Amino acid sequence: MRQQLVIVGAGPRGTGILERLAANAPELYAGPGLDIHLVDPHPPGGGRIWRQEQSPLLWMNSQAEDVTMFTDDTVAMAGPVREGPTLHEWAGLDGRTFPDRRLQGRYLRWVYEQACAGLPSNVTVHHHPHRALRVGGPREGRQQVWLEGRPRPLAADLVILALGHQDTELDAEQSALAEYAREHGLVHLPPDFTADSDLSPLRPGEPVLVRGFGLAFVDLMVLLTEGRGGRFETGGPDGPVYVPSGREPVLYVGSRRGVPYHSKIGYDWTGDRPPLPRFLGPAEVEALLARPGGFDFRRDVWPLVEKELGFAHYHRLFTAHPGRTAMAWADFEEKYAAAEDPAETRALVAVAVPDPADRLDLAALDHPLDGVRYASHDDFQEGLRSYVEADLERRHDPARSQDLSVFLGLLSVYGQLVRLGDIGTWWHGFFSYLASGPPGPRLRQMLALSRAGLLRFVGAGMTVTAEDGVFRAASPTVPGFSVEARALVEARLPEPTVGRARDSLLRELYADGAAETPDGLLRVDPGDGRILDRAGRPHPRRFALGPHTETRTAGAFTRPRTGGPAFRQNDATARAVLAFLSGSLAKELVR
Repeated sequence: MRQQLVIVGAGPRGTGILERLAANAPELYAGPGLDIHLVDPHPPGGGRIWRQEQSPLLWMNSQAEDVTMFTDDTVAMAGPVREGPTLHEWAGLDGRTFPDRRLQGRYLRWVYEQACAGLPSNVTVHHHPHRALRVGGPREGRQQVWLEGRPRPLAADLVILALGHQDTELDAEQSALAEYAREHGLVHLPPDFTADSDLSPLRPGEPVLVRGFGLAFVDLMVLLTEGRGGRFETGGPDGPVYVPSGREPVLYVGSRRGVPYHSKIGYDWTGDRPPLPRFLGPAEVEALLARPGGFDFRRDVWPLVEKELGFAHYHRLFTAHPGRTAMAWADFEEKYAAAEDPAETRALVAVAVPDPADRLDLAALDHPLDGVRYASHDDFQEGLRSYVEADLERRHDPARSQDLSVFLGLLSVYGQLVRLGDIGTWWHGFFSYLASGPPGPRLRQMLALSRAGLLRFVGAGMTVTAEDGVFRAASPTVPGFSVEARALVEARLPEPTVGRARDSLLRELYADGAAETPDGLLRVDPGDGRILDRAGRPHPRRFALGPHTETRTAGAFTRPRTGGPAFRQNDATARAVLAFLSGSLAKELVR
């Protein structure tokens, strides 16, 4: 009579669901007993990304005080709040520290153990260190979850897919580049989690083209420099100095923007927070969802996002730095709210904010090198170093605290947009570029490697061609310049997609009728995470949460006291699961 729940994925998302099951079970579960089967080849808690078997040189991208796995009273959810320590409280660290990923893995393991200990005595957790291959079973009946290396499936009353980042089959461009590399004896490393990539073919002293300037590039940079025996020394006139080991390649990096992600902000918030949401809240989201013809992100959603972020920016500027404004906040706020188009808003800001450096220009932030041209490759190296230095200075200057207010606005916006489902890939990249960039010390190391000649910047709109037996990179930022190399690294995670997933589990789900969005994400009910079929019907026994779904959130973890949409999702799914199990038990007893 014991009921069976299978959770595929035992990393942060699976652990978070388990914590919510433990929190809600006393209220909702009255069954005779429940077996929870966690299926993951990696240890529960950390999962693949936060496992212990990775380089200690790889850091988290968040400060220790900004990472929690526990809910608080800012989370809009039906379940009970169960507070717990942030990473820095648990580890006894300075909250401003950027810990290594192995420490975060240990924190996650502890959270997992706490969640298991908090379950009722008639609920037992079993870990299966295997890959899940497929899920079968009728819509109205028990499910079967087939595991690699196991002749019989796990029987399940319900299945939750809590998959993290998944590998995908190469798209047409990547396939062509890989085939060219095989034919000509070149090295092509496709999109991947950098800690899993075999970097040994990248030979010392040789040029390596790198496409991607985000967090995957930072990991690559570290593993190919410090990871090969080099070191950074302090005390140089321009910051850290890199002392090479002689085993490093020379990295030529470029991307669509041609610049690295913005530095993490290096000061604390003071004073009152902006009253968010203001222009993009639950009412606006409900109105968008209610549109008979649906909505278009650029036409209908982006103007609300832009208005919300501008409000966060100017609220902070006017209230914390009033000497840099030429209008009373109450007057500005009234006119800002009444402005009906971007041109009207720009005209208001031009009058009220004298210094252009104090104005928020999201388009300029998104495309800092648009129209910028350099006479030579060396001139561009100097120019981009100056750009990074200016970014570091600004992001560590409390006098520019409107940037931190925009960060809070981005978090608020993300918490609302996740309710809209699939809104395309652009927003997620834009958010990461502005709000989820590298720690300041990593950018300073980047500058040191540039000065040492081991890191060379290619520019914006970087193109890669395969011809004449080599890979060749160029950019309009430096007209006439190109660089050849026998190695190309795609420094980014694979795009989450159901149809091209390398994991057979997602492919089989798609073949079985699960719906996907135009961008290839798994369609789910935004209310509780049930998987939708192509007719829009939610599957009564299958749920999915995480980056492979259309309700993906900003990251694996939540900053304390920011509402945490991932917490809200975990709680809703946990409550739906427990209610289903209790309801199905009641039906059995009636029979």
